[in-house]
Amino acid sequence: MNVLFLEYPKCSTCQKAKKWLDDHQVSYTDRHIKEKNPNAGELNEWIGKSGLPTKKFFNTSGLLYKSMALKEKLPDMDQDAQVKLLATDGMLVKRPLIIGDDFVLVGFKPNEWEEKLIN
Repeated sequence: MNVLFLEYPKCSTCQKAKKWLDDHQVSYTDRHIKEKNPNAGELNEWIGKSGLPTKKFFNTSGLLYKSMALKEKLPDMDQDAQVKLLATDGMLVKRPLIIGDDFVLVGFKPNEWEEKLIN
């Protein structure tokens, strides 16, 4: 299995996640989330595969999220508007992301990763 790994290389959590993938010999294609931001079509597909609400794809601890006051704005936005906003800048997207054939993992949760990628 080869998965798509979306990361921001300077992010310490992404670095830990990448090390985890390497240590567990998981085959992946690396993608820099800032240089090649997910588009709305990809995001819609991934949100559907993940089974998670769109708001879980926002990097709520990021400076851009905070500077745009999205905590206050997101509740009033429909899913389409949220996806379009996410597609404007990779720094708004929670990372790392793992995209498999039939699953999407958001953030680095080793137990969840092991369940989907190892077992």
